[in-house]
Amino acid sequence: MKIEYLTLIVYLGVLLTLGGLFARFNKNLSDFVRGGAQGTWWMVGTSMLMSGISAFTFTGNAAAAFEGGPSLLVIYAANCLGFVIGGLFLGRWFRQTRAYTTADVVRTRFGVPVEQFSAFSSLFLGPFGAAIQLYALSLFTSTVLNIPLIPVLVTIGIIVTFYSTTGGKWAVMATDFVQALVMFGITILVCYLSLKAVGGFDAFFGFFKDPRFADDFRFFNDAGQFEGDRFTYKWAAVIFFMQIYSQISISQAGRFIAARDGKEASLSSWWAFVLMAAGSAIWFIPPMVARFLFEADIVGSGVEKPSESSYAYIATELLPNGMLGMLIAAMFAATMSSMDSGLNAQVGNIARNIVPRIRGALGYQNELSPKTEIRICHIATVVLGIIIIAYGILMARQSEIALFDAYLIIGSIIGVPMGFPLLMGLWIKKLPKWSYFPIFVACMVPTIWSFIDKKLNGTDWTIQERTLWILIFGLVATVICRLLYFITSERARKDVDEFFETMHTPIDYEKEVGSTAIDYDQYFVLAKAVFGVGLAVLLILLVPNDLAGRLCILFVSGFILIAGVLLYLGGKRSKKRVEKAMKAGKLSAEDLPPPDVSQIL
Repeated sequence: MKIEYLTLIVYLGVLLTLGGLFARFNKNLSDFVRGGAQGTWWMVGTSMLMSGISAFTFTGNAAAAFEGGPSLLVIYAANCLGFVIGGLFLGRWFRQTRAYTTADVVRTRFGVPVEQFSAFSSLFLGPFGAAIQLYALSLFTSTVLNIPLIPVLVTIGIIVTFYSTTGGKWAVMATDFVQALVMFGITILVCYLSLKAVGGFDAFFGFFKDPRFADDFRFFNDAGQFEGDRFTYKWAAVIFFMQIYSQISISQAGRFIAARDGKEASLSSWWAFVLMAAGSAIWFIPPMVARFLFEADIVGSGVEKPSESSYAYIATELLPNGMLGMLIAAMFAATMSSMDSGLNAQVGNIARNIVPRIRGALGYQNELSPKTEIRICHIATVVLGIIIIAYGILMARQSEIALFDAYLIIGSIIGVPMGFPLLMGLWIKKLPKWSYFPIFVACMVPTIWSFIDKKLNGTDWTIQERTLWILIFGLVATVICRLLYFITSERARKDVDEFFETMHTPIDYEKEVGSTAIDYDQYFVLAKAVFGVGLAVLLILLVPNDLAGRLCILFVSGFILIAGVLLYLGGKRSKKRVEKAMKAGKLSAEDLPPPDVSQIL
């Protein structure tokens, strides 16, 4: 077990180091909350994917695959479609809003009151999602290493808070990229070993016809077969809509604002689509194989929610000696990437949208200095990190709600009502700025009534029932608001027109943002970090294993090291372009990255 802890410590050390290295890129608020809008497509796209997954993918969603087979893939199909739409046009639109935060986009579309409501509500609700992710990671780690939940939860929360505080959006994107390599390397291996254990693809799909699993492993199941009527046609339709609508709404604008321009934003979404499609194909085969081969052992393991430990169980059974540290690192990667993105987004709301409004209300007219803005970001990150850890501890102490259900219930109760007006406001131009609150209130009616109905009549509403009624009420309210567009003032109409005009106006990167000279530093710093992680994996070769086990270790290490080589070569090419531009007089020394970073290699 010592080599596994050593591997994990080295990995976490690399993440902390990245936070410090990229801290030098932060000169102002734009740098801290959106990477100065200088992120390359491959870095932004990878961060985009990683921010949307967590250890919940390998606990709560793995439990759904263990119980119902391929039914949960409807969630990932919706995610993939969302990325495709982002690649076709939506990513370009959002980047071209020129926003710093999602709340900026909300303000330009709906006005200051909605901006403040969105920023404050996100500030209060966001930590709950991060707490669920922290709990999922703690559960996974507890299962694999047989250590307590709370110490893991607190430790990871502190590490994420540290590098998010020091490095801002740059550190978030960089660590997300490194963590994606680790996660994909180990999960590809677990998928391969699972298929090998079950006898290959033919044998895997053959189990779907086995009488023991055939009823549960249909893509659509009968009502009443699963608790809450999960995995039915109606469930699939509602869940698909919940996922896709969140992907094509103003609420997702923050994904793209770190990209250099509209083209890079589109490319980043296509890259995220490729990664999500690949992940969907490999992440959920292992829990299904666990059901086929180890169902009795998992169910009888004594774990409170055994299906949520299915991925951890089969990985523990099949991985070579010493690879558990990498498996846990992969789960850390998944959870940290969601937490750090959430932290950075909330900090952006505080520093960009909340603090300036409060100062204005108090009569302060002067603008804050860049140094003060960065200090506010640091303080806000630490405070939010503490809150998330506290919520995570509370979540770990409850045992009433399964993770998969908790995530979807929160989304259907408050997420859908809050997001529905943002969806309509993006796609319906002649929707008044004041329409947000009437539509939101209408969407909340079914949510509130579901609780009243439960108290009065004892009726438990399913997620799909609640969501369908929310959509009906929201659509009716949207139609009414659209019909009343004629009473909107001329100034408000002009504001809406300007929003859509700006969103469709391409960005002149050189004039609006700056030089691309920073590109090669992104490559070099990440290459060095990736090399460090890849070499750390080689340490596992010191653990006794047979030839097959050693080949597995070499695969994961090689997967990471090859990525490091590609990054280094990309940096060399980028640096040559910069040097050529400097000789031609198109760039000056002022356009170069901070010298103490660029001279690392």
